[in-house]
Amino acid sequence: MAKPLRVGIVAGELSGDTLGEGLIAQIKQQYPDAEFVGIGGPKMIANGCESWFDMEELAVMGLVEVLGRLRRLLHVKSELVKRFTDNPPDVFIGIDAPDFNLRLEKDLKQAGIKTVHYVSPSVWAWRQNRIHGIAKATNLVLAFLPFEKAFYDKFNVPCEFIGHTLADAIPLHSDKQAAQQQLGLDSSKRWLAVLPGSRGSELSMLAEPFIQTCQRLHQDDPSLGFVVALVNDKRRAQFEEVWQQIAPELPFTLINDTARTVITASDAVMLASGTVALECMLVKRPMVVGYKVNAITGFLAKRMLKTAYVSLPNILADAPLVKEFLQEECTVDNLYHEVKQLLEGDTQPLIDKFTEMHQWIRKDADKQAADAVLNLIGKTA
Repeated sequence: MAKPLRVGIVAGELSGDTLGEGLIAQIKQQYPDAEFVGIGGPKMIANGCESWFDMEELAVMGLVEVLGRLRRLLHVKSELVKRFTDNPPDVFIGIDAPDFNLRLEKDLKQAGIKTVHYVSPSVWAWRQNRIHGIAKATNLVLAFLPFEKAFYDKFNVPCEFIGHTLADAIPLHSDKQAAQQQLGLDSSKRWLAVLPGSRGSELSMLAEPFIQTCQRLHQDDPSLGFVVALVNDKRRAQFEEVWQQIAPELPFTLINDTARTVITASDAVMLASGTVALECMLVKRPMVVGYKVNAITGFLAKRMLKTAYVSLPNILADAPLVKEFLQEECTVDNLYHEVKQLLEGDTQPLIDKFTEMHQWIRKDADKQAADAVLNLIGKTA
């Protein structure tokens, strides 16, 4: 009897666990007895993945934190290399977590195992020479966005554009009233969503200009509502402290909920740069992007950045669809005038463009990823 398909797979954080869940489900549709071994989170485990280590082991951010965990991380990596080389899978898939997975993939590829890296690092934006390391580590990269594949093609590194899982998860039309009802917001008012970032460093830079912008908007129109998405209690407390210091009179509604629900409930959005800008585009809400880092980081980033834009909607369109106010341009004046224009002007052409772009990257990514992996190892249906 033929041995069942055996897939090595490692995810390093919750977003990777979600991607792994979808990928496993799609491969199992074609190969119901396929085995999945490596490291996964609760969603992957529920779909039959045997996890040899807790996924939390890999969820380490920051240089100091990584150094403190380095010995353990090296042990986990060497143990994975040993297990996979002793009993080679048909293919190994590293989901995101590039600092860990690309090193693991390189060792496995050198041992003759086919490797796939799922979610391209941002090599097109900065440190482009990383492409050569990725080429050595992988037989195939799965990319969310079409310009990522175009970049890999320039260097002759095998890459498949599979579409973006967010574009599959978010409907083409998002129901504003249902979201307002879910959050307990007054549907007779207009709402500005305020998303000052998920990291403490982002809030420390953006909470003040974002709140002061709301202060000016409130003076113009006291009926305008402000709903703030905050990822956890720590960020909530950080935002509240700045709010009470500079504008305690402002009627903010604070929501410890996913940014998506808050965006969906809004008429316009003021947000920190990041994946949330893509989410906002997919929900079809007009937005302004603000971002600040400390002066030294900003100086270095400006010289390393290889793209004309920082927000994904603009990079995807290769055009300034969305206003980006970065560093010294992230002022209350700039943010205020742009938000006012978004709330009072005709944004339908922008919404139409967002809808078109949504369709560009809505490709049933889980299935596309599974098909690309199976095709690599000659297992197409």
